[in-house]
Amino acid sequence: MPKASIKGSLTVCMRAGRLRLGMDEVKSAVRQKTVYGVITASDISKKSLKEIAYCCGREDVPLYSAQMTADEIGAALGKVYAVIGVADRGFMGSMEKSLEKINYSKE
Repeated sequence: MPKASIKGSLTVCMRAGRLRLGMDEVKSAVRQKTVYGVITASDISKKSLKEIAYCCGREDVPLYSAQMTADEIGAALGKVYAVIGVADRGFMGSMEKSLEKINYSKE
């Protein structure tokens, strides 16, 4: 799935109200087990990536890289975000085929 398709899926998912946006909201949703996957921007800081990877690892939530910068994601969503949680199984299933899975340790 090219970047344009991922952007389109994110836009539709946002309009449906099925995205959790930003580090704090996504971490909360991961802990509450209301998201089916977390997507990060390619230019996320190492500290933020480590933080969200730890959270996802504890709750066994898949973590993916969108292979797009936060600015590119922001162009689709209207605001720049480096961390996005997808709260819809169908949308996550359709997007995960084209996202790069990030492996993390469950320490």
